[in-house]
Amino acid sequence: MTSTPLPSPTSTSGSTHRSPARARHLLSKVPEVTVWFWLVKVLCTTVGESFADWVDARLGVGLVATALVFTAVTAVVLAVQMGLRSYRPAAYWLTVVVLSITGTLYTDILTDERGVPLAVSTAVFAALLAVVFGAWWARERTLSIHSITTTPREAFYWLAVLVTFALGTAVGDGTLELTGWAPGTAVLLPAGLIVAVAAAWRLGLNPVLAFWAAYVLTRPLGANIGDWLASSRAEQGLGLGTALTSGLFLVAILAVVAYLTVTRVDAPGAVDEPGTR
Repeated sequence: MTSTPLPSPTSTSGSTHRSPARARHLLSKVPEVTVWFWLVKVLCTTVGESFADWVDARLGVGLVATALVFTAVTAVVLAVQMGLRSYRPAAYWLTVVVLSITGTLYTDILTDERGVPLAVSTAVFAALLAVVFGAWWARERTLSIHSITTTPREAFYWLAVLVTFALGTAVGDGTLELTGWAPGTAVLLPAGLIVAVAAAWRLGLNPVLAFWAAYVLTRPLGANIGDWLASSRAEQGLGLGTALTSGLFLVAILAVVAYLTVTRVDAPGAVDEPGTR
């Protein structure tokens, strides 16, 4: 079974530039960007929203303490992921899930604990993401995920992923605050913007820009889906609750990751995309 390629970041410099000699060269650590990539990414972002809410309520120790716990978990998961020498679906997507939860908690701390307006949080995380991309580009001369073949590039990649989750949370919550839309209706905005980005990519938008724009937008999409499923019917949701929503999506992630592990359809190099190498 083959997958249809979707927007993926590429760069001429990504295939020719070499990091300093001290960088440890690896096989590609990131899967091919296909429909499977975006499917699991949305599932992970939904879990990030619903599970972060559930674990905060379950632990009952406050957002700050919960975020500290998940920061420690993030450090452990990243150490395992970055210690691998090639792409492993289970390790890669576990890292994405944990970063999704942690990034959500960081934004929630600013909003719920510190009272920072969502517009300010959005601006802060957008500026931080620009700094990460700027430092990444200055060192490596590429932001292409097809070039994640050294430890420094992988470190920049995962830092960017963490910030996109925090930024996407602020953007999604800010949109809900401004519009007052019900969770189900709110799903349509990021979904429509993702379609617009995909169309722009097809018409010639820079692939790297298209990829990272879609990557940020999948965060509010997944979060709004999670809110819609978990919210009570009085809040115009489906009333599944955060625990059941998290469980359903975790099972879905496990099923897809198991499929990808067996079939290797998303393994680096499994899909030929003209001009991407």
